[in-house]
Amino acid sequence: MDEASRIRRAQTRVEDAREAVRAFHAGVAQDDMALVVFFCASSYDLDAIADEMRRCFAGVQVVGCTSAGEIGPGGYLEHSLAGASFGAGDFTAASGCITGLQDFDAAAGQALARHLQGQLDAATGSKSAANRFALLLIDGLSVREEAVTRAIQSALGVTPLVGGSAADGSDLGRTLVYADGQFHNDAAVLTLVATSLPFRLFDTHHFEPTDERLVVTSADPARRVVREINGLPAAQEFARILGVAQASLTPEHFAGSPVMVIIGGASYIRSIRKANPDGSLTFFCAIENGLILRVGRSLDLNANLQGALARVRGEIGPPQLVLGCDCVLRRVEILQSADRDAITAALQGSNIIGFNTYGEQFRGVHLNQTLAAIAIGAAGPEVKHD
Repeated sequence: MDEASRIRRAQTRVEDAREAVRAFHAGVAQDDMALVVFFCASSYDLDAIADEMRRCFAGVQVVGCTSAGEIGPGGYLEHSLAGASFGAGDFTAASGCITGLQDFDAAAGQALARHLQGQLDAATGSKSAANRFALLLIDGLSVREEAVTRAIQSALGVTPLVGGSAADGSDLGRTLVYADGQFHNDAAVLTLVATSLPFRLFDTHHFEPTDERLVVTSADPARRVVREINGLPAAQEFARILGVAQASLTPEHFAGSPVMVIIGGASYIRSIRKANPDGSLTFFCAIENGLILRVGRSLDLNANLQGALARVRGEIGPPQLVLGCDCVLRRVEILQSADRDAITAALQGSNIIGFNTYGEQFRGVHLNQTLAAIAIGAAGPEVKHD
């Protein structure tokens, strides 16, 4: 980054938690920071991470979460800490934490969003939403992303939201968000940002729906479990469609052949998280009885990503930062791809800081197997987003 930049990025693989935070601080520290965002491996001593974050960034607004992999100057890494700082000269931020997601109240979530909007109004002296965006980090095992995302985006109005579901590698055990100096589970942290810089929210995936239909005939939406597809045990039927043995279903199959739903002419991915011993399938998102799904056909991930980044550059010029929430299943595919180096180089060339998620949020929708991101450019005549 240029020394004049008001966004500073860093990524470290230092194994000791406290030393990792100190190395991260050395990389992103600047005078008068409005906000620091970080993503870290859950394998760190998280109490030590929290304690050292409070010490190193005393008086600074810091938000973050655990991840299934971190993305930054070092590329796709594991057991690392990555993030960025945003200087107060170009950014104003307000954040708040929603706890107890199992009892999430939409009205309370909307009240927080409006409260943060009021804080930005007071801090910036403006009520304009044209130069604002929202970042949502949410417990990826809470099974509440749909309700939270929908409620908050409704309250935000035209201020667009992007976010990711906190993860913990492939363990699927405990996913945490960081706010107010500590990690929280069953929680979400919402951050509203106003900036004088141009920015663009974008999402992209590289699948198209085929004609192969899967009708959900038995499901438990609250648990995101599908018991039957086309009237047959879900895992058995999905394996048959793919032409593999049920016992051999792996994350690679789920990554390479996700299912999709078509809403209003647009296609959205609904990724499978795992096959269960009872023959059911657990998804990364809510699936309802009667829903008609289609098997997705993979297109060229590298070409899709390059095209998305080119469109961003066309809108705002070369980005100072891409803050990206990238699905863990995309990570699985990318790391096995012959285009791995080209994909990594494209992301590094766009100054990405991000993490691999258990789900992505874009505006009011909870997504899977998608890159949902905010690209921030250099100073320009206008702010663009859509």
